[in-house]
Amino acid sequence: MKEKDKKLTDIIDGMSLEDKALMLTQYPIDSICGNKEIVTGCWDMDGMTNDMIMRVGTVLNVANGETADRIRAIRKENGIDDPLMFMLDVIHGYRTIFPIPLAMACSFDTELVEECARIAAVEAAADGVDATFSPMVDLARDARWGRVMETAGEDPYLGGEMGKAYIRGYHNGGLACCVKHFAAYGAAEGGRDYDTTDVSERNLNEYYLRAYCECVKEKPEMFMSSFNLLNGKPLLAHPELTVDKLRDEWGFDGVLISDYNAVRELNVHGYAATPRDCALTAFNAELDIEMCSPCYANNLPDLVREGVVDEKSLDEKVYRVLKMKDRCGLYDIDKSTDTQKRDKITLCEEFRAAAKKAEERSCVLLKNDGVLPLKKSANIALVGPFADEKYIFGHWASTGRADDVVTVKQGIERTLGRTVESEKGCSYDLLSDDESGFDAAVRFAQNSDVIVACVGEHMYNSGESHSRADIALPKVQTALLRRLKTLGKPVVLVVFGGRPLALTDVLPLADAVLYAWQGGTECGSAIASLLYGDAVPSAKTVMSFPRSSGQCPIYYNHFQTGRPRASGKPAVLSGDICTVGYDDEYNDPLFPFGYGLSYTTFDYSDLKLDKAKMRRDGKIAATVTVNNTGDRDGTEIVQWYIRDKFASVVRPVKELKGYERVELKAGESKTVRFEITKDTLAFFTDGGAFDAESGDFDLFVGGNSRDCLQTGFSLVD
Repeated sequence: MKEKDKKLTDIIDGMSLEDKALMLTQYPIDSICGNKEIVTGCWDMDGMTNDMIMRVGTVLNVANGETADRIRAIRKENGIDDPLMFMLDVIHGYRTIFPIPLAMACSFDTELVEECARIAAVEAAADGVDATFSPMVDLARDARWGRVMETAGEDPYLGGEMGKAYIRGYHNGGLACCVKHFAAYGAAEGGRDYDTTDVSERNLNEYYLRAYCECVKEKPEMFMSSFNLLNGKPLLAHPELTVDKLRDEWGFDGVLISDYNAVRELNVHGYAATPRDCALTAFNAELDIEMCSPCYANNLPDLVREGVVDEKSLDEKVYRVLKMKDRCGLYDIDKSTDTQKRDKITLCEEFRAAAKKAEERSCVLLKNDGVLPLKKSANIALVGPFADEKYIFGHWASTGRADDVVTVKQGIERTLGRTVESEKGCSYDLLSDDESGFDAAVRFAQNSDVIVACVGEHMYNSGESHSRADIALPKVQTALLRRLKTLGKPVVLVVFGGRPLALTDVLPLADAVLYAWQGGTECGSAIASLLYGDAVPSAKTVMSFPRSSGQCPIYYNHFQTGRPRASGKPAVLSGDICTVGYDDEYNDPLFPFGYGLSYTTFDYSDLKLDKAKMRRDGKIAATVTVNNTGDRDGTEIVQWYIRDKFASVVRPVKELKGYERVELKAGESKTVRFEITKDTLAFFTDGGAFDAESGDFDLFVGGNSRDCLQTGFSLVD
């Protein structure tokens, strides 16, 4: 064990038991105001006095630098010398808002993700924030779940790579960070946020924990425990995960913080009978900070006095919190907001340019029958509820403001240098059936050359606590598109969403589909650049797009069954009823993982291995030639997949093992190389070890998980 910092141990020696318990307690900033009165809200303070709240060790939801400065001053007036640490959900930007994390992952560009996280950290740190509750690396296989928008999608390898990039960016920008939600929060039954999860030990280790484990390598300051049930017990009742796995096996020595109210919810779940039991359960799970409930503050001192809790163990937790504060420099500087610096950098042109670039690389071109890119001389009819809507920047927009957002209409006007009219046609309301605006939209579009329809779901219909049973486009929007299609004009859909929407019904109504997700401050600027060809689409899907909600959960790296349906067609079409599938739906997604078009085309050829067999201490070099066969420069995301054909446990049909963004000029070819080692092939074997087993493997490479070249090799002892 490393020698402890005497400065910190001296602080601990001078603390009472009550001080120590409060150091492990976090409350929202709106619980403290200038006159030291508790701001009552939707939750109960449960005996926490004003004095106790003033002495908590950390605060969340800092409003701005001036508020943080005022709270620091109040604490000093009350004789509290320990520096307060301010935390906030900085998820995809602070004031300059970037595309949602699900969209950013579609770029397959970790350098871009790192830079955007750095910018978010710079802005947040300048406004008094010390730490963010990000990255979220939960595995997302069910698009009905609203929080897929915060994830990197359905692949654990990609999730880990994106998570590490966010951590590096936050650290480079001066912000501490928190990996969340540990663990398996993304497996909520029915895609319902906060619902129970039931995951086998194998799936937990093989898929749901992989990204968290990778993130430990970048030394995040915190991990956040999730508040869901896992296999019949709340997560904080799983010390085999929080202690044995996270701390002992992975070596994480930072702070474990609970999710909001999670400790008290041990009681609501029906697991712990009293607040005292809640505190003891969390304490034994090595939880360091209790967020937004007072079980630690009200019970830990007595538990120590009664000999139930060892004070040395309490001191260890306090030390981890103080060490985090020290790592952030809070004991070395008199921190106060530099308003001149903050105002100079916030939402500056450099940061706006980065936000535009991020959205350009995040939008996925799902369909294009030659309509895109648009000619700037074309007469377009810009219609739809999101044509001139500012609330397209994302659910977790921190301090971002709608007034700062560039709408699609504004982006097109700036691109064309002229005024463009628009017509809503209908509401973005999920349950709206109001068609009163259809006639005006149809009249508006009659004389156009091309219809650009901006449709989708509102940004507040995804995100935390916003799950959906039906993820099709809202019915009124589909009806509007059917009316517009009768005009016989080319139709371009720009689709907004925080999840993959089921677009089966509207795909035949469109000649092109650009999936814009929720794109941040410069969303409209980037969309205009893509529509008119000033930027070329390159993004790829990181979640499978279901044909219908009933297919969820659906993901590419599934297992083969003993009765596969070769055609994947519905039984009513194939007559194949004794195989896996539906009577009334295809097995395959509408768009597979890794899918995305460009304004040029790419061809893969000449897949080669430098050897057919590999020993455990060896490696195989794979190469493939990628050729830009179109007349535009473009970027292809080359994806490498592997399948272990026979193993001690059944392996997925494909698993992403590597990717590379390859820029190619029109007509240019490049050879792309991929190295295979034993570690590339490792998995959790039947014996529970993370290892590779000898045998035969398939190697795939292509522009998506479905359309690949294939070859084979063997691992030998």
